[in-house]
This record gives sequence, structure tokens and C-alpha cells, in this order.
Amino acid sequence: MYRPWGSYDSVDAGANYQVKRITVNPRARLSLQRHKNRAEHWVVVEGTAKVHVNGVDQLLNTNDSIYIPVGAVHCLANETDAPLHLVEVQSGSYVR
Repeated sequence: MYRPWGSYDSVDAGANYQVKRITVNPRARLSLQRHKNRAEHWVVVEGTAKVHVNGVDQLLNTNDSIYIPVGAVHCLANETDAPLHLVEVQSGSYVR
């Protein structure tokens, strides 16, 4: 699926989980989000991610990961000139 910020592919899915491969274009960002019924775990495969979770910003590099709990306000950005690639594992009662 293509989006203005990049693209994603669903790699695997089950009743309470979904795995996506996400690419964020250089200098792009996803909107600020909050999920009531799912948590997310992001693993950076290549690049540098700027992650905002509940008011705290941090940089994640290749092989770094972060857990986004249910209800957390979060955002993902790529502030570099190279594509950002990550794997997202969603878990919970509603995944999409």
C-alpha cells in the first residue's frame, strides 16, 4: 500500500496480530496516532527513525527497537536523506 509518506506491505497476519514491512521516504513522517485496541513493536531494519511516544522523542538506528503500548500517543518520522525501513508487529484485539 502506498501512502504520501512511503509504503507498507503486510507480511503475516493472524487473529490477534499483524506484521508489516514499512518504508518511510526521506524527510517524511506519519501522523500522530493513538490506538485503543492494539500495541505496536517497531524494529529498525535500515536507516534512522525519529520516534515520538507520549511526549518523549528518541532516535532509533539499525537493529534498535521500541514498544508502543496500547493507548500511547506516537509518531514516526524519517528526518534523513535516505529511506527508512522497519518491521512493525501489531498485537491486540483489533489490528489492521
